[in-house]
Amino acid sequence: MANTSTRTLRLLSLLQTHRYWQGTELAERLGVSVRTLRRDIDRLRELGYPVEAQRGVDGGYQLAAGAALPPLVIDDEEAVALAVGLQTAAQGAVEGIAESSVRVLAKVVQVMPARLRHRVEALRTMTVPAEWGGPAGASIDPDVLTTVALACRDSERLRFTYQAADGRQTDRHVEPHRLVCLSRRWYLVAYDLTRHDWRSFRADRLIEPEGTGTRFLPRELPAADAAAFVRAGLGNLPRPYRMEALVDLPAAVARQRVGRWCTVEEVDAEQCRVRMTTSSLDWATMALGVVGAGFRVIGPPELLDRIHDWGARFQRA
Repeated sequence: MANTSTRTLRLLSLLQTHRYWQGTELAERLGVSVRTLRRDIDRLRELGYPVEAQRGVDGGYQLAAGAALPPLVIDDEEAVALAVGLQTAAQGAVEGIAESSVRVLAKVVQVMPARLRHRVEALRTMTVPAEWGGPAGASIDPDVLTTVALACRDSERLRFTYQAADGRQTDRHVEPHRLVCLSRRWYLVAYDLTRHDWRSFRADRLIEPEGTGTRFLPRELPAADAAAFVRAGLGNLPRPYRMEALVDLPAAVARQRVGRWCTVEEVDAEQCRVRMTTSSLDWATMALGVVGAGFRVIGPPELLDRIHDWGARFQRA
């Protein structure tokens, strides 16, 4: 018979496998008596697992929904599936869950055996993600995200090489604060120990981030939160094009389609005004195409040339 702790974990795993187990069958699988099984069930309940019992000849046990989510026991196949799924979600494919996906991914990877990490990496490298080529979105190694997420969680200083937009590379030593996902891009908010100031770094431009093992006391961020800090920095970047168009759609419908990238204002019940500030006319053209309705460009004038160019190429296709 296995020791009590090992048997309890095995019991929990079995309860999570099937919705309902007959008591005799469950005791047989564990190699214990029905009486010992009842003691193990009580032990799980003490740990916060809501195990329901059904009395009678065919009585048995099942896990019920509780007030809080207790720890789960998963097997190798489930662990690999979970990690791959979290890596996909971390790319921002589903709005609102990218940051939480990275936090969970960091926890899973931290305790995952090396043999399972190799399987996860093989699946990731051999899978082509189905991404919509909309504004933003940059390929990033999930290992970078998990390394940075763990450093943020543990208040551990990081070292990495950072590649700027012009290709220049500099070595950085920082105190990481938070990871922020905005417009399908990841940013690290951190205090730069060399420049003695707060900075935000594009995560896809981090090269070989590595924890130093040195802990630090978190500093006070000069913003309401990390997302506000990143937004303020992005607002200072040069964005030469300010697109404005009148779209033949109700504002509510347009917001559902392009509200993540554009500002939508109601003109009347059947028309709205769409604005977008961008460094590329291609993003503005794509946004107007995705809106799926007629539109009239207010500005800039060069946007019309880009739209006509796209239209001519589409017609030739």
